[in-house]
Amino acid sequence: MAKTGLRERQKAAREERILHAAVTLFRTEDYRSVRIEDLAEMAEVSVGTVYNYYRTKGDILIACVAMEVEEVLANGRQILSAPPHDVEQALLGLIFGYYDHSLEYLSKDMWRQALALSIEAPDTPYGRRYWDLDARLCGQVTDLIRLLQSRGEAQRDLDASALGQLLFNNLNMMFIEFVKTDAMTLQHLRDTVTIQTRPIARMIAGAT
Repeated sequence: MAKTGLRERQKAAREERILHAAVTLFRTEDYRSVRIEDLAEMAEVSVGTVYNYYRTKGDILIACVAMEVEEVLANGRQILSAPPHDVEQALLGLIFGYYDHSLEYLSKDMWRQALALSIEAPDTPYGRRYWDLDARLCGQVTDLIRLLQSRGEAQRDLDASALGQLLFNNLNMMFIEFVKTDAMTLQHLRDTVTIQTRPIARMIAGAT
Protein backbone atom coordinates (compact mmCIF):
# COMPACT_ATOMS: atom_id res chain seq x y z
CA MET A 1 0.00 0.00 0.00
CA ALA A 2 2.78 2.44 0.93
CA LYS A 3 4.71 1.62 -2.25
CA THR A 4 1.60 2.22 -4.34
CA GLY A 5 1.12 5.61 -2.69
CA LEU A 6 4.73 6.53 -3.33
CA ARG A 7 4.48 5.55 -6.99
CA GLU A 8 1.36 7.67 -7.40
CA ARG A 9 3.06 10.67 -5.80
CA GLN A 10 6.10 10.22 -8.04
CA LYS A 11 3.86 9.95 -11.08
CA ALA A 12 1.99 13.11 -10.11
CA ALA A 13 5.27 14.95 -9.49
CA ARG A 14 6.58 13.99 -12.94
CA GLU A 15 3.40 15.18 -14.59
CA GLU A 16 3.55 18.45 -12.67
CA ARG A 17 7.14 18.99 -13.85
CA ILE A 18 6.10 18.33 -17.44
CA LEU A 19 3.23 20.81 -17.24
CA HIS A 20 5.28 23.53 -15.58
CA ALA A 21 8.01 23.04 -18.19
CA ALA A 22 5.34 23.36 -20.88
CA VAL A 23 3.97 26.55 -19.35
CA THR A 24 7.46 28.06 -19.24
CA LEU A 25 8.40 27.09 -22.79
CA PHE A 26 5.01 27.86 -24.36
CA ARG A 27 5.06 31.32 -22.79
CA THR A 28 8.66 32.19 -23.69
CA GLU A 29 8.91 30.44 -27.07
CA ASP A 30 6.48 30.17 -29.92
CA TYR A 31 4.16 27.25 -29.16
CA ARG A 32 4.63 25.83 -32.64
CA SER A 33 8.41 25.71 -32.33
CA VAL A 34 8.59 23.97 -28.94
CA ARG A 35 9.58 20.31 -29.27
CA ILE A 36 8.69 17.44 -26.97
CA GLU A 37 12.44 16.97 -26.50
CA ASP A 38 12.65 20.53 -25.12
CA LEU A 39 9.85 19.82 -22.65
CA ALA A 40 11.44 16.57 -21.53
CA GLU A 41 14.82 18.20 -20.96
CA MET A 42 13.38 21.03 -18.87
CA ALA A 43 11.21 18.64 -16.87
CA GLU A 44 14.18 16.30 -16.35
CA VAL A 45 12.33 13.28 -17.73
CA SER A 46 12.78 11.17 -20.85
CA VAL A 47 10.88 11.83 -24.06
CA GLY A 48 9.23 8.44 -23.57
CA THR A 49 7.98 9.53 -20.16
CA VAL A 50 6.32 12.59 -21.71
CA TYR A 51 4.55 10.34 -24.21
CA ASN A 52 3.43 8.08 -21.38
CA TYR A 53 1.35 11.00 -20.15
CA TYR A 54 0.40 12.79 -23.38
CA ARG A 55 0.07 11.69 -26.98
CA THR A 56 0.66 15.09 -28.58
CA LYS A 57 1.91 18.58 -27.81
CA GLY A 58 -1.69 19.73 -28.17
CA ASP A 59 -2.72 17.36 -25.39
CA ILE A 60 -0.09 18.99 -23.16
CA LEU A 61 -1.44 22.44 -23.97
CA ILE A 62 -5.02 21.44 -23.10
CA ALA A 63 -3.68 19.94 -19.85
CA CYS A 64 -2.15 23.36 -19.10
CA VAL A 65 -5.56 24.92 -19.70
CA ALA A 66 -7.08 22.38 -17.31
CA MET A 67 -4.50 23.27 -14.66
CA GLU A 68 -5.46 26.94 -15.04
CA VAL A 69 -9.20 26.33 -15.02
CA GLU A 70 -9.13 23.93 -12.05
CA GLU A 71 -7.62 26.73 -9.97
CA VAL A 72 -10.21 29.16 -11.36
CA LEU A 73 -12.97 26.75 -10.34
CA ALA A 74 -11.46 26.43 -6.87
CA ASN A 75 -11.49 30.22 -6.52
CA GLY A 76 -15.08 30.23 -7.74
CA ARG A 77 -16.07 27.76 -5.04
CA GLN A 78 -14.67 30.15 -2.44
CA ILE A 79 -16.80 32.97 -3.84
CA LEU A 80 -19.86 30.71 -3.84
CA SER A 81 -19.28 29.92 -0.17
CA ALA A 82 -20.11 33.53 0.76
CA PRO A 83 -21.03 35.71 -2.24
CA PRO A 84 -21.89 39.40 -1.89
CA HIS A 85 -25.57 40.10 -1.26
CA ASP A 86 -25.79 42.49 -4.22
CA VAL A 87 -26.54 40.56 -7.45
CA GLU A 88 -24.29 42.68 -9.66
CA GLN A 89 -21.38 42.48 -7.24
CA ALA A 90 -21.84 38.73 -6.84
CA LEU A 91 -21.93 38.04 -10.59
CA LEU A 92 -19.01 40.32 -11.38
CA GLY A 93 -17.01 38.94 -8.46
CA LEU A 94 -17.28 35.45 -9.94
CA ILE A 95 -16.64 36.59 -13.51
CA PHE A 96 -13.65 38.74 -12.58
CA GLY A 97 -12.25 35.83 -10.58
CA TYR A 98 -12.25 33.85 -13.81
CA TYR A 99 -10.64 36.65 -15.81
CA ASP A 100 -8.04 37.68 -13.26
CA HIS A 101 -6.60 34.16 -13.02
CA SER A 102 -6.79 33.40 -16.74
CA LEU A 103 -3.24 34.45 -17.56
CA GLU A 104 -1.60 32.89 -14.51
CA TYR A 105 -0.19 30.01 -16.57
CA LEU A 106 -1.30 30.70 -20.13
CA SER A 107 -0.47 33.58 -22.43
CA LYS A 108 -2.97 34.97 -24.91
CA ASP A 109 -1.24 33.06 -27.69
CA MET A 110 -1.52 29.82 -25.71
CA TRP A 111 -5.24 30.42 -25.26
CA ARG A 112 -5.63 31.01 -29.00
CA GLN A 113 -3.86 27.75 -29.76
CA ALA A 114 -5.94 25.87 -27.19
CA LEU A 115 -9.19 27.26 -28.57
CA ALA A 116 -8.18 26.23 -32.07
CA LEU A 117 -7.32 22.73 -30.89
CA SER A 118 -10.60 22.34 -29.04
CA ILE A 119 -12.54 23.30 -32.18
CA GLU A 120 -10.43 21.20 -34.54
CA ALA A 121 -10.59 18.05 -32.40
CA PRO A 122 -13.70 18.23 -30.18
CA ASP A 123 -14.09 14.45 -29.99
CA THR A 124 -10.60 13.69 -28.70
CA PRO A 125 -10.17 13.08 -24.95
CA TYR A 126 -8.49 16.43 -24.46
CA GLY A 127 -10.95 18.21 -26.74
CA ARG A 128 -13.79 16.85 -24.61
CA ARG A 129 -11.90 17.87 -21.49
CA TYR A 130 -11.74 21.48 -22.72
CA TRP A 131 -15.50 21.65 -23.27
CA ASP A 132 -16.15 19.89 -19.96
CA LEU A 133 -14.23 22.63 -18.18
CA ASP A 134 -16.40 25.24 -19.92
CA ALA A 135 -19.50 23.36 -18.76
CA ARG A 136 -18.25 23.36 -15.17
CA LEU A 137 -17.61 27.12 -15.29
CA CYS A 138 -21.09 27.64 -16.68
CA GLY A 139 -22.42 25.47 -13.85
CA GLN A 140 -20.81 27.72 -11.27
CA VAL A 141 -22.56 30.78 -12.72
CA THR A 142 -25.87 28.91 -12.56
CA ASP A 143 -25.16 27.78 -8.99
CA LEU A 144 -24.50 31.38 -7.98
CA ILE A 145 -27.85 32.52 -9.38
CA ARG A 146 -29.63 29.70 -7.56
CA LEU A 147 -27.89 30.65 -4.32
CA LEU A 148 -28.96 34.27 -4.72
CA GLN A 149 -32.51 33.06 -5.37
CA SER A 150 -32.45 30.93 -2.21
CA ARG A 151 -31.41 33.99 -0.20
CA GLY A 152 -34.25 36.06 -1.69
CA GLU A 153 -31.83 38.39 -3.51
CA ALA A 154 -32.79 37.19 -7.01
CA GLN A 155 -36.23 36.57 -8.46
CA ARG A 156 -37.19 32.97 -7.77
CA ASP A 157 -39.35 32.56 -10.87
CA LEU A 158 -36.45 33.10 -13.26
CA ASP A 159 -34.81 30.11 -15.00
CA ALA A 160 -31.38 29.93 -13.33
CA SER A 161 -30.02 27.47 -15.89
CA ALA A 162 -30.97 29.66 -18.84
CA LEU A 163 -29.58 32.78 -17.16
CA GLY A 164 -26.37 30.98 -16.21
CA GLN A 165 -25.89 29.87 -19.80
CA LEU A 166 -26.61 33.38 -21.08
CA LEU A 167 -24.13 35.01 -18.71
CA PHE A 168 -21.47 32.38 -19.31
CA ASN A 169 -21.82 32.61 -23.09
CA ASN A 170 -21.28 36.36 -22.89
CA LEU A 171 -18.33 36.25 -20.50
CA ASN A 172 -16.77 33.48 -22.60
CA MET A 173 -17.22 35.34 -25.89
CA MET A 174 -15.74 38.48 -24.36
CA PHE A 175 -12.80 36.41 -23.10
CA ILE A 176 -12.24 35.14 -26.65
CA GLU A 177 -12.21 38.77 -27.82
CA PHE A 178 -9.66 39.51 -25.10
CA VAL A 179 -7.27 36.69 -25.99
CA LYS A 180 -7.47 37.25 -29.74
CA THR A 181 -6.67 40.97 -29.37
CA ASP A 182 -3.18 41.55 -28.00
CA ALA A 183 -3.85 45.25 -27.38
CA MET A 184 -6.95 44.62 -25.25
CA THR A 185 -6.17 45.01 -21.56
CA LEU A 186 -7.70 43.09 -18.69
CA GLN A 187 -9.13 46.34 -17.33
CA HIS A 188 -10.88 47.03 -20.64
CA LEU A 189 -12.34 43.53 -20.55
CA ARG A 190 -13.60 44.06 -17.00
CA ASP A 191 -15.10 47.47 -17.84
CA THR A 192 -16.89 46.15 -20.92
CA VAL A 193 -18.34 43.12 -19.16
CA THR A 194 -19.46 45.31 -16.24
CA ILE A 195 -21.54 47.43 -18.64
CA GLN A 196 -22.98 44.30 -20.29
CA THR A 197 -23.76 42.51 -17.02
CA ARG A 198 -25.36 45.42 -15.15
CA PRO A 199 -28.81 45.37 -16.85
CA ILE A 200 -29.00 41.57 -16.54
CA ALA A 201 -28.14 41.82 -12.85
CA ARG A 202 -30.86 44.43 -12.34
CA MET A 203 -33.37 42.15 -14.07
CA ILE A 204 -32.34 39.17 -11.94
CA ALA A 205 -32.65 41.26 -8.78
CA GLY A 206 -36.04 42.59 -9.86
CA ALA A 207 -34.78 46.16 -9.67
CA THR A 208 -36.81 48.86 -11.40
